[in-house]
Amino acid sequence: MSGRRWSGRTVRLRFTLLYAAVFLLSGCALLVLTNVLASVSNTQPAPGQFPSAQQTDPALAQQHIRELQTRLDELQTMQSRRLLVGSVVALVVMGLVSLLLGRLISGRVLRPLRTITAATRRISAENLHERLAVAGPQDEVKDLADTVDGLLARLEASFAAQRRFVANASHELRTPLATMRASLDVALAKPEPVPAQTVALAGRVRVELDRVDRLLDGFLMLARAQHGALADQAPIALGRLAGQALAARAADIDARRLAVDTTGVADTAVAEGSATLLARLVQNLVDNAVVHNQDGGWLRIATTAADGTVELVIESGGPVLDQAQIDGLALPFRRLGADRTGSDDGSGLGLSIVAAVAEAHGGRLELRARPSGGLRAAVTLPQVRQGAAA
Repeated sequence: MSGRRWSGRTVRLRFTLLYAAVFLLSGCALLVLTNVLASVSNTQPAPGQFPSAQQTDPALAQQHIRELQTRLDELQTMQSRRLLVGSVVALVVMGLVSLLLGRLISGRVLRPLRTITAATRRISAENLHERLAVAGPQDEVKDLADTVDGLLARLEASFAAQRRFVANASHELRTPLATMRASLDVALAKPEPVPAQTVALAGRVRVELDRVDRLLDGFLMLARAQHGALADQAPIALGRLAGQALAARAADIDARRLAVDTTGVADTAVAEGSATLLARLVQNLVDNAVVHNQDGGWLRIATTAADGTVELVIESGGPVLDQAQIDGLALPFRRLGADRTGSDDGSGLGLSIVAAVAEAHGGRLELRARPSGGLRAAVTLPQVRQGAAA
């Protein structure tokens, strides 16, 4: 590495040569400009005429010599002053020129770093497959770009391994769950009387199995959303998905006597994406609004389309919430007042799945605590293209 650094074209060597050349040219220009300004003709008429040889008088000659000496001193003083003024002017001019050249040279030198910075900001968890691929000589900047590319490759492998683990583990765990559920059914279906304690235990085990099943289903959906594989993209009307989610929860809505307002649903709110993932997004938002509501409360759903985006807003009533806690609800297993799941309803992944699905479609989830109580959940997605909608 040391031998290559001294023999190759490194950034340090190029900077040294470049700065030396700029300083040398600036010094030469400064000297030339100073000499040009100082060489301006300064010819002045001599004071009087020299006396002729026939009229030579020693006293008169001495007086004439003193006058010439005085005039010569004045000329030297004027020349020094002019040289000083010329030097100041040349210094100011070269200072301005140096600023301009420095700006141009620094922009040229920092161009590869700006390219690396812009590409690094553009790359996120959804496009870790992209690389900087900076071209040029094998110098320090190229080493930095190659190091960042190696880091991106390791991050991509880590993300892919995590998603594969979640998906594979969820699939593999379904088999023993199905086996345990079948064993319970066989044990309860025997012809001889089953003890009441066994029936009660089987019921509790079945409830826990259902909870684990929902948790695995949430893992699969979250892994698919984070992977960003949207093979079944199509125009999807968010209002229709909201209607289906409300119909699926009709029994719970009636049991809790919730007032549902869908007057703000617009037919023009059409997004393009995976029908399965978007349906799960809307279903999770509706489930969250129903489950975490109060008896006799209300639920409002609205969709809008403007400026190339569509927005789905679901608001629900309830107690006044803390916005600091609301900001963490999109994290897995995060609930109000607890960091882990603690009830029989849900898996703690509902809003995490919503956020992941929205991000996979190029949108975002925004959660806000309502001043009068309850929660406002807004999902913004890109609007479907006109040709796709038609």
